[in-house]
Amino acid sequence: MAATDGHDPVHLFVERMALAFAEVGFPRMAARVLFTVMSADDPLTAAEIGERLGVSAAAVSGAVRYLTQFGMLVREPVPRSRRDRYRMPDNPWYEATVTKTALYKTFIDAADAGVVALDGPATPAGERVAEMRDFFIFVQEEIDSLGERWRARRIATGHTRPGEA
Repeated sequence: MAATDGHDPVHLFVERMALAFAEVGFPRMAARVLFTVMSADDPLTAAEIGERLGVSAAAVSGAVRYLTQFGMLVREPVPRSRRDRYRMPDNPWYEATVTKTALYKTFIDAADAGVVALDGPATPAGERVAEMRDFFIFVQEEIDSLGERWRARRIATGHTRPGEA
C-alpha cells in the first residue's frame, strides 16, 4: 500500500487533525478516515481511503462503520458494483452535534433513575448524579439555541448553497 508522502501538505493535515481528535478520545483510525474523506474533492471507496492512508481496506471498514453511525460520513453505492463510496454530508458537524439530542435524553433518564437509586440528591453520590443530570438538561436546552445561531452564521459566512440553510 502506498501511503501519501509524509511531506505532502494534505497528508500532514490529515495526520495532524487525526492526532488532535485522538487526543480527546476520538478513535484514531476513524479520525484519519474522516479527514482523508474531508480532504478529497470526490467520494472515495474504502480501497481508495486505504491507499491514501497506507492501510488495508479492512482496516478502513470499522472506521467507516463508526463514522456513518454518527452521521459524519455518508455511504453511496457505486453503480454496477458491490462497492460503496464515502463522502462527507453537508454540514456534518451540525448533524453530529445538534441533531443527536436524543442521546442527552437517554443520559437524563438514566441519571434520574440513578438519583432515585442513590436515595436522592441529599446524599453525596445522589447529588453528584443529580448535578450530572442537570448539566445534561442544560446542554440539551443550549444545543437548540446553538443550532439556530450556527444556521445563521453559516448563511452569514457563505457556507450554504442556494436554497440551503
